[in-house]
Amino acid sequence: MIRVLFVCLGNICRSPMAEGLFRELVTRKGLDGLIEIHSAGTHGYHIGEPPDERARRTMAGHGIDIEGLVGRKVTAADLRDFDYVLAMDRDNLAHLEALGGGPRASVRLFLDFARNTRVRDVPDPYYGGPEGFERVYALLEEAAQGLLADIGTRLTRA
Repeated sequence: MIRVLFVCLGNICRSPMAEGLFRELVTRKGLDGLIEIHSAGTHGYHIGEPPDERARRTMAGHGIDIEGLVGRKVTAADLRDFDYVLAMDRDNLAHLEALGGGPRASVRLFLDFARNTRVRDVPDPYYGGPEGFERVYALLEEAAQGLLADIGTRLTRA
């Protein structure tokens, strides 16, 4: 089982969108029994809360349901328990790197997997309008395709 954790600041916009999108891609490929997917935030602002309404609306517009997700805070144990811990931006990456805990995970930026963009940080759409959530969706989709290809290579070698 390959375990993937997406991480943003509060776990109500970017990381639950990435979780829902990647879960959908994995299911479409018939790999849901081989890949476990979660999300978390570097801060505990929204523990137990559902994703932001605008994130839920954006994902629903793309046929993806993230209604059942709830916010949680990332822990040092996550770095040992997951194979991939993917930060949405450099600030969150720095927070993950400061957690310590002897990581087993590949801790890196999620957009490292995006092949056709030079953007490295997924912008936080929280303080903007719906267009920001659509921009985030497009970036996440590109990175998710690259991540799935990377994991597919690992699975074929196993």
